[in-house]
Amino acid sequence: MIPLPEPMRQALAAAAAAAEAGEVPVGAVVMRGGETIAVSANAPRALHDPTAHAEMRVIRDAAARLGRERLEECDLWVTLEPCAMCAGAIAHARIGRLYYAAADPKGGAVEHGPRLFGQPTCHHRPEVYAGIGEAAAAALLRDFFAARR
Repeated sequence: MIPLPEPMRQALAAAAAAAEAGEVPVGAVVMRGGETIAVSANAPRALHDPTAHAEMRVIRDAAARLGRERLEECDLWVTLEPCAMCAGAIAHARIGRLYYAAADPKGGAVEHGPRLFGQPTCHHRPEVYAGIGEAAAAALLRDFFAARR
Protein backbone atom coordinates (compact mmCIF):
# COMPACT_ATOMS: atom_id res chain seq x y z
CA MET A 1 0.00 0.00 0.00
CA ILE A 2 1.28 3.46 -0.88
CA PRO A 3 1.78 5.63 2.21
CA LEU A 4 -0.35 8.74 2.50
CA PRO A 5 1.29 12.14 2.04
CA GLU A 6 1.98 13.90 5.35
CA PRO A 7 -0.62 16.66 4.80
CA MET A 8 -3.39 14.07 4.36
CA ARG A 9 -2.23 12.24 7.48
CA GLN A 10 -2.50 15.55 9.36
CA ALA A 11 -5.98 16.17 7.92
CA LEU A 12 -7.11 12.67 8.91
CA ALA A 13 -5.78 13.18 12.45
CA ALA A 14 -7.72 16.45 12.68
CA ALA A 15 -10.84 14.66 11.38
CA ALA A 16 -10.43 11.92 14.01
CA ALA A 17 -10.14 14.58 16.73
CA ALA A 18 -13.33 16.21 15.42
CA ALA A 19 -15.14 12.88 15.67
CA GLU A 20 -13.95 12.48 19.28
CA ALA A 21 -15.45 15.91 19.99
CA GLY A 22 -18.78 14.90 18.45
CA GLU A 23 -18.28 16.84 15.23
CA VAL A 24 -18.60 15.36 11.73
CA PRO A 25 -15.06 14.05 11.08
CA VAL A 26 -13.60 16.37 8.47
CA GLY A 27 -10.09 17.76 8.74
CA ALA A 28 -8.14 20.18 6.57
CA VAL A 29 -4.57 21.40 6.16
CA VAL A 30 -3.11 24.36 4.25
CA MET A 31 0.43 23.83 3.01
CA ARG A 32 2.87 26.23 1.35
CA GLY A 33 5.75 24.38 -0.20
CA GLY A 34 6.66 21.79 2.40
CA GLU A 35 5.46 23.91 5.34
CA THR A 36 2.22 23.34 7.22
CA ILE A 37 0.57 26.75 7.53
CA ALA A 38 -2.64 25.71 9.32
CA VAL A 39 -4.56 22.61 10.44
CA SER A 40 -8.22 22.59 11.42
CA ALA A 41 -11.30 20.42 11.75
CA ASN A 42 -15.05 20.77 11.66
CA ALA A 43 -16.43 22.65 14.68
CA PRO A 44 -19.93 24.00 13.86
CA ARG A 45 -21.44 22.50 17.02
CA ALA A 46 -18.68 23.59 19.39
CA LEU A 47 -18.52 27.10 17.96
CA HIS A 48 -22.27 27.46 17.32
CA ASP A 49 -21.31 28.52 13.80
CA PRO A 50 -22.73 26.86 10.69
CA THR A 51 -19.75 28.16 8.68
CA ALA A 52 -17.16 26.46 10.93
CA HIS A 53 -16.37 23.74 8.39
CA ALA A 54 -12.78 22.49 8.42
CA GLU A 55 -11.99 24.21 5.11
CA MET A 56 -13.39 27.58 6.18
CA ARG A 57 -11.52 27.48 9.48
CA VAL A 58 -8.20 26.42 7.95
CA ILE A 59 -8.43 29.06 5.20
CA ARG A 60 -9.13 31.75 7.83
CA ASP A 61 -6.22 30.56 9.96
CA ALA A 62 -3.82 30.40 7.00
CA ALA A 63 -4.82 33.86 5.75
CA ALA A 64 -4.35 35.32 9.23
CA ARG A 65 -0.98 33.62 9.68
CA LEU A 66 0.26 34.80 6.27
CA GLY A 67 -1.31 38.26 6.64
CA ARG A 68 -3.22 38.22 3.36
CA GLU A 69 -6.48 37.01 1.87
CA ARG A 70 -5.06 35.33 -1.23
CA LEU A 71 -3.36 31.99 -0.87
CA GLU A 72 -2.26 31.35 -4.48
CA GLU A 73 0.93 29.56 -3.51
CA CYS A 74 -0.89 27.31 -1.04
CA ASP A 75 -2.42 23.85 -1.30
CA LEU A 76 -5.49 22.68 0.61
CA TRP A 77 -5.72 19.07 1.78
CA VAL A 78 -9.14 17.98 3.08
CA THR A 79 -10.67 14.64 4.00
CA LEU A 80 -14.03 15.21 2.24
CA GLU A 81 -15.06 16.81 -1.04
CA PRO A 82 -15.84 20.46 -0.22
CA CYS A 83 -19.43 21.71 -0.14
CA ALA A 84 -20.57 24.76 -2.13
CA MET A 85 -19.72 27.20 0.68
CA CYS A 86 -16.22 25.81 1.08
CA ALA A 87 -15.60 25.54 -2.67
CA GLY A 88 -16.56 29.21 -2.97
CA ALA A 89 -14.09 30.12 -0.23
CA ILE A 90 -11.39 28.06 -1.96
CA ALA A 91 -11.99 30.01 -5.18
CA HIS A 92 -12.00 33.38 -3.39
CA ALA A 93 -8.81 32.51 -1.51
CA ARG A 94 -7.19 31.55 -4.83
CA ILE A 95 -5.94 28.22 -3.43
CA GLY A 96 -3.53 26.74 -5.99
CA ARG A 97 -4.27 23.04 -5.54
CA LEU A 98 -7.04 21.14 -3.79
CA TYR A 99 -6.43 17.57 -2.63
CA TYR A 100 -9.36 15.71 -1.11
CA ALA A 101 -9.93 12.18 0.11
CA ALA A 102 -13.55 11.02 -0.03
CA ALA A 103 -16.11 12.13 -2.60
CA ASP A 104 -19.40 13.50 -1.26
CA PRO A 105 -22.19 12.70 -3.75
CA LYS A 106 -24.81 14.27 -1.47
CA GLY A 107 -23.16 17.51 -0.38
CA GLY A 108 -20.02 17.93 -2.47
CA ALA A 109 -19.67 20.79 -4.92
CA VAL A 110 -16.46 19.91 -6.79
CA GLU A 111 -17.27 16.64 -8.60
CA HIS A 112 -20.90 16.59 -7.52
CA GLY A 113 -23.82 19.00 -7.19
CA PRO A 114 -23.05 22.42 -8.66
CA ARG A 115 -19.47 21.52 -9.70
CA LEU A 116 -18.55 25.04 -8.70
CA PHE A 117 -15.13 25.23 -10.32
CA GLY A 118 -16.67 24.44 -13.71
CA GLN A 119 -19.16 27.32 -13.57
CA PRO A 120 -18.49 30.32 -15.84
CA THR A 121 -18.97 32.63 -12.84
CA CYS A 122 -16.09 30.98 -10.97
CA HIS A 123 -13.08 33.23 -11.50
CA HIS A 124 -10.47 30.93 -10.01
CA ARG A 125 -10.17 27.17 -10.45
CA PRO A 126 -7.61 25.27 -8.40
CA GLU A 127 -6.01 22.12 -9.69
CA VAL A 128 -8.04 19.29 -8.14
CA TYR A 129 -6.75 15.88 -7.04
CA ALA A 130 -9.36 13.51 -5.59
CA GLY A 131 -9.23 10.16 -3.82
CA ILE A 132 -6.03 10.57 -1.77
CA GLY A 133 -6.72 8.73 1.48
CA GLU A 134 -10.28 7.99 0.41
CA ALA A 135 -10.61 4.66 2.27
CA ALA A 136 -9.42 6.11 5.59
CA ALA A 137 -11.61 9.21 5.33
CA ALA A 138 -14.67 7.20 4.28
CA ALA A 139 -14.14 4.80 7.20
CA LEU A 140 -14.01 7.70 9.68
CA LEU A 141 -17.28 9.07 8.32
CA ARG A 142 -18.99 5.65 8.19
CA ASP A 143 -17.99 4.81 11.76
CA PHE A 144 -19.05 8.23 13.03
CA PHE A 145 -22.53 8.04 11.53
CA ALA A 146 -22.99 4.33 12.36
CA ALA A 147 -22.40 5.12 16.05
CA ARG A 148 -25.20 7.70 15.92
CA ARG A 149 -27.84 5.50 14.31
